[in-house]
Amino acid sequence: MGQSGRSRHQKRARAQARLRNLEAYAAQPHSFVFTRGSAGRSVRQLSLDVRRVMEPLTATRLQIRKKNSLKDCVAVAGPLGVTHFLILSKTETSVYFKLMRLPGGPTLTFQINKYTLVRDVVSSLRRHRMHEQQFAHPPLLVLNNFGPHGMHVKLMATMFQNLFPSINVHKVNLNTIKRCLLINYNADSQELDFRHYSIKVVPVGASRGMKKLLQEKFPNMSRLQDISELLATGAGLSESEAEPDGEHNITELPQAIAGRGNMRAQQSAVRLTEIGPRMTLQLIKIQEGVGEGNVLFHSFVHKTEEELQAMLAAKEEKLRLKAQRQDQQNQNVQRKREQREAHRKKSLAGMKRARADGDSDAEDPGVPPEAERAGQQEEEDEAEYFRQAVGEEPDEDMFPRVTKRRLHTGPPGKKQRVKERRPNRDRGQDGGRRPLKPKSRPTGVQGKQGHRGTARERSRGRPLKRRA
Repeated sequence: MGQSGRSRHQKRARAQARLRNLEAYAAQPHSFVFTRGSAGRSVRQLSLDVRRVMEPLTATRLQIRKKNSLKDCVAVAGPLGVTHFLILSKTETSVYFKLMRLPGGPTLTFQINKYTLVRDVVSSLRRHRMHEQQFAHPPLLVLNNFGPHGMHVKLMATMFQNLFPSINVHKVNLNTIKRCLLINYNADSQELDFRHYSIKVVPVGASRGMKKLLQEKFPNMSRLQDISELLATGAGLSESEAEPDGEHNITELPQAIAGRGNMRAQQSAVRLTEIGPRMTLQLIKIQEGVGEGNVLFHSFVHKTEEELQAMLAAKEEKLRLKAQRQDQQNQNVQRKREQREAHRKKSLAGMKRARADGDSDAEDPGVPPEAERAGQQEEEDEAEYFRQAVGEEPDEDMFPRVTKRRLHTGPPGKKQRVKERRPNRDRGQDGGRRPLKPKSRPTGVQGKQGHRGTARERSRGRPLKRRA
């Protein structure tokens, strides 16, 4: 049983072919077609029809909001590989069409004198040929009468040529050419005729009956006695089915084309059917940048050589002043940076000097030793009075300084021995404690005791408890 599926070489070859197709597609020109401002229903529909002409190398479902500016569109167009903008707008006087080359221009502004939508063109035809397969490939561009009429005419021709991918006549596949875009320049009126056609190739040299048999729909032969009547005389066919062919549209095919009877090295007729839209354009002006910049050509405003030189001098002066301001700003930024660095170094030097001289900014040495000893002595007196009055050792949190001093009197890590108290006169023979007898002390002593008790209660926030 053989190995199923594709081999490793087939997968690699197909992956490489897919990559080449993607690179070739990215190298082709792409476009955005949209309207700006209050265009109206007809102009918006015209933009959709122009977008249909530019398929498939355009954004079919592009949506532009009112708050989106032209800079936003340019910023989005860069990563997407968009090379051209086709913008339609409307004013109170006329409709305008702008053709922009990204990212650096130029910008061509046309005035649309007349236009016809696709639905109007199709409705005027008796039979039209338009299907989805025609829009799978870009149209064939045909420029007519773009001769030596000036540099602006040459620039227009170059802009229209760059809208669509170039064609190699030796390698082109004729089956991919289904549409034709014709742009004709009229030197007398200086107008452009924009026309869009569908291409159909039919064989010639055969009778009308034979052509009918080669088509997908066969004629009605119920009234004929023999098929020879159809082939010889074309009986049963209407006159509208016969289309005039001549030397203007008959050619010899270099390769076979899809369709019955279109063989290589055989003569066939190329027939065009208009599918719209139609536009009559007139060039207004050409600018350097994208929507702005110096005006290179204007059809209504003509300036002398002196005026052009004055404009160039003013432009150069403006650029010089701008560069001067930028240099001044850079110098100010550098000067402020140096000042900040010098101030930082000076501050660090002052801080080091203050630490070395024992300035007030240095570390706080704390309470003086004399005040510390005085506080400890006062707490020791209060603790001794507590022992005499209560007969027990005070808690650790009542006199922290005394407790801490008693704990650290011995060497670290060695337990302190607690001396046993000798029975004093306040204790009885059985070891019980006798009640204290009130002693009659002078008034000064009682006042001193009251003062001590008041200080102790004030420092601890609670009265002393005496045991009976």
